[in-house]
Amino acid sequence: MKKLWLLLFIVVGAGIAAFRPPVKKVVRDDKTLLISQLQQTRDNLLKDVEGLSDAQLEYKTAPDRWSIIDCVEHITLVEKSIMEGEQQLVQQPLNPDKRKEIKITDEQLIKSVEDRSHKAKAPDFAIPKHGYSSDAEAIKNFTEQRNKLIEYVTNTNDDLRNHVMDHPFLGTIDAYQLLLLDAAHTNRHTQQLEEVKADAGFPK
Repeated sequence: MKKLWLLLFIVVGAGIAAFRPPVKKVVRDDKTLLISQLQQTRDNLLKDVEGLSDAQLEYKTAPDRWSIIDCVEHITLVEKSIMEGEQQLVQQPLNPDKRKEIKITDEQLIKSVEDRSHKAKAPDFAIPKHGYSSDAEAIKNFTEQRNKLIEYVTNTNDDLRNHVMDHPFLGTIDAYQLLLLDAAHTNRHTQQLEEVKADAGFPK
């Protein structure tokens, strides 16, 4: 899970206030919130790319900046890593006693990841590889992967709150928070692609 730890260190800001949540289990309201976050961030991204030409999807504000389709591919790569990490985590024994070590609330995690005033460098595995045959294929891949994740959250009986993991820099988070991070990360880069669309040189 080395890639996952690296990702979490990069996208989550430091300086989170101390917090000691009690042992808890994911309930229907938790699932509803998580599914809503995953659906909403999916839909917002797809709305932003709908109807764009290849020239628009591939436009860069500068040679060293990401295009819209780069953002989509990056989101997909990161989500794939998170999903792999999630499955590894929930296959481990429940460890609810470790919840007392969690120092970040759900709200703090979302806010921190979505805040684009704090810039971050993507790890090598998450840099767009331009490995798709077309821009449409890249968007389709994101959509299909996100739908699979939503299906998992909807149907799983995994106790996401009581599968808890250590992170060498952040401390401790649970499997539910890991998926909240994924949704927030999508929003972070949807904001980025909206900045590309707002650029004066963006193709009409």
